[in-house]
Amino acid sequence: MSLFTNLQFWQDILISTVRMATPLLFVSLAALFSEKAGMVNIGLDGIMEIGALAGFMVCYLTKNPAMGILAGMCAGILINMIYACCTVSLCGEQIVYGMVLNILAPALAAFIYRAYFGINSSLPQDVQMGTLNLPILRGHTFLHDLLFNQTPMVYLVFALVILSALFFNKTRVGLMYRAVGEYPQAAETLGINVIRMKYLACALCGALAGVGGAYLTTCYVNTYTNGIIAGRGFIALTAVIFGRWTSTGIMLACLLFGFFDALQLRLQVVNTTTPYQLFQMIPYVVTLLALVIFGIQKAGPKANGKAFIREQRS
Repeated sequence: MSLFTNLQFWQDILISTVRMATPLLFVSLAALFSEKAGMVNIGLDGIMEIGALAGFMVCYLTKNPAMGILAGMCAGILINMIYACCTVSLCGEQIVYGMVLNILAPALAAFIYRAYFGINSSLPQDVQMGTLNLPILRGHTFLHDLLFNQTPMVYLVFALVILSALFFNKTRVGLMYRAVGEYPQAAETLGINVIRMKYLACALCGALAGVGGAYLTTCYVNTYTNGIIAGRGFIALTAVIFGRWTSTGIMLACLLFGFFDALQLRLQVVNTTTPYQLFQMIPYVVTLLALVIFGIQKAGPKANGKAFIREQRS
């Protein structure tokens, strides 16, 4: 009980929450941009996996974490173009090809990693991205570490939350983008190129999810292992539902999941007698409860998951 009344314990968890929510927020925004255009992509885990490997390998070779992030973004776009071609151009089932990504991308990542590094008892390590450590509020250690001692990627993702909200609600292109996800046939009659918009959505989704994966291997840890994504793509899909398809709501959902992820890691350290698997369950139980509570009434785009056929009339 004394642990839960320890102020330092909660301060450490809050600082860790921001770091742990960051990759989740990147991939949740990826899901948001995909679903706003009517594309349900459950292959986010696969995109993150290939982004994590690309980010790690480029960072390992160049000793430049920024190049690793860029590589992760490009790898995410390339792998997601498989999904885009099959679902947009060929009108395939989006759920099926999302699962294809979840099978193909981790297997491809594992093959490339083994082919390059071989099988070693020790894991190769890259250069980890440093924090900005801005000279603000240094007299208040907790607030300084929480707000002004984070990696540049943390500030970038929260800036993207604001820009996403402005894009979807305040710009003409954003309204056109939303129209594609709500009623693509009507959008087409208004002169909007629905196919092009859906490809753009897939590119944005791949880029953001790839960056989320690369963050894990260049900012969060400095190595790559199979399974490093740990289901974050599926948690991101839940965060989109939890956040009611708004960037602000998604941000709050990701911070909540990040908090429980940080909590379970701290509990593992301080309570070694309890099986660690019980603590690892906490974020996923919260995810399941959020899906049950907030997924009852669907509020997503009306054309979500439906293939668009240009000649179709409804």
